Amino acid sequence: MEILVIDNHSEDDSIGVLRNRLSTFPDVRIIETPKNVGFGAGYNLGIHHARGKYVLINNPAKLPEPDAAERLLTLMEKDETIGIAGPKLMQDDGTVRDSYRAFPDVIDVIIKRTFLKSWFPERMQHYLQTGTDPDETRDVDWVIGGCLMIRRDLAEKLHGFDPQFFLFFEDIDLCRRCWAEGKRVVYYPEAVATDRKRRLSEGGVASLLLKPVGRAHIASAVKYFWKWQGVAAPGQRTSDFGLRK
Repeated sequence: MEILVIDNHSEDDSIGVLRNRLSTFPDVRIIETPKNVGFGAGYNLGIHHARGKYVLINNPAKLPEPDAAERLLTLMEKDETIGIAGPKLMQDDGTVRDSYRAFPDVIDVIIKRTFLKSWFPERMQHYLQTGTDPDETRDVDWVIGGCLMIRRDLAEKLHGFDPQFFLFFEDIDLCRRCWAEGKRVVYYPEAVATDRKRRLSEGGVASLLLKPVGRAHIASAVKYFWKWQGVAAPGQRTSDFGLRK
């Protein structure tokens, strides 16, 4: 196993602390970006330098259990049709985070951020996959990019994450392109990681407009739906775009 730490142009002394603490670990490499290149582009730098057959993408908020990487690798070694696999994410209080969802359309995103979500519970249940068993291994549309394993040859073929998404939607886009290549995206709860903080994308419309991270979310959403306009996603409703309960 090799460990690549990508410092995406941090503005504090964290990189110095890391270099000091990790200097005695020969399997750990620290790679710095000249500027903040964004979430997906930072991951791409790690993928570029990785030498293994598989790459485990993991952000600082996720803490995989000691056997999580091995379990994901074993799953993918047994089935070459799997291109991406994601673990079960557990919150600090023991609840399971919704780490996989259906491919969204514009209406889904709007409903989730507004009072309309209480009017269309069935639509939200489909999008958020809240009616599924979190302990069941299954094919899913997409898993969150905070913690996932991908075949390195597939990552290279897809050219990694699309760098036009500075933050958010880069994982949805990656999984969609994975399916387009004929590879499956699988949620695998036998591998577990702890999610140690609240997600950046929480909140309603007001918080999206007032916060820089919220505006980044909106910008990525616009780019995503523009990129995939007119293209039916695997498993997505292709004729149910009305506001129906």
